[in-house]
Amino acid sequence: MAGVSRSTVSRVINGAPHVSAAARDAVHRAIARLGYSPNHAARTLAGRRANAIALVVSEPGSRVLADPFFAGVLRGVHAELAGQTQLVLMMNPSDDLVAYLSGGHVDGAIVVSLHGEDPLPQLLHDKGLPIVVGGRPLAGAVPYVDSDNFNGALEATRHLVSLGRTRIACVAGPRDMAVGRDRLSGWRRGMHGLPADLVEHADFTPQDGAKAMAALLDRAPDLDAVFVAADIMALGALKILHERGRRVPEDVAVVGFDDSVLAATAVPPLTTVRQDVERFGRTLTWRLLAELNGAEGLPPSILLPTELVHRDSA
Repeated sequence: MAGVSRSTVSRVINGAPHVSAAARDAVHRAIARLGYSPNHAARTLAGRRANAIALVVSEPGSRVLADPFFAGVLRGVHAELAGQTQLVLMMNPSDDLVAYLSGGHVDGAIVVSLHGEDPLPQLLHDKGLPIVVGGRPLAGAVPYVDSDNFNGALEATRHLVSLGRTRIACVAGPRDMAVGRDRLSGWRRGMHGLPADLVEHADFTPQDGAKAMAALLDRAPDLDAVFVAADIMALGALKILHERGRRVPEDVAVVGFDDSVLAATAVPPLTTVRQDVERFGRTLTWRLLAELNGAEGLPPSILLPTELVHRDSA
């Protein structure tokens, strides 16, 4: 219709230079007459790029929607992709996930919230799909981004010790996640010779935090502080402390982890370890896009800093 070659049409549509004004005008007139718009599938086949990345969250959908952590990660992913044409496909693990992701539907994948020695990242990596994991994986040799969970928990515990608390408990995260193990290790290191026997593991939910806090109080009614390995669990812990008549922080000092939106609105406002979750999502996305774009010398792992935020609970 325009009377020019296909390569000229392609250069005009993609805004490439070195096209004459006459040819450019002819192509735009043909586009208007034909009502043409680019076909994404055809462009994918021609360029061998899907212009999409997968965000795989290894948690039930109800958990993803309820936990502010995942919302923060998603905000970071979208912020890093601003101005780009990449689509984000948010997915949960399924039996055919490896086949789908390695079948050309996406250019790469971000995988977060791994449990145990989940083989998914290594399987995708072995299929040749660029991948980055959110959180230190317990198995496989794949690139990952993590927050400094050990030192964050260490600083939180040292703060409780500095307040003169001597019976300090820990509501730890899941045993099958590196984040749970690393924060528990930081708590143990920060106890400075104090008894480190008061530990209850819990999943990252308010309900599990409440159950763990109740179990700790049953075991040690004299406990005077608790490090809770996530703000969302700390909400449940605070609820139990209030129900048992324990004043916070007078009777029991409480420190959480994440500095999510939940921390500032807790009663009392929660002293917590801040990890920049949006920066976490942005860094995951940057690391993946850098690999997709052929960057050399990329670090195999990135550790993001944490800091203690002082509020009224400790």
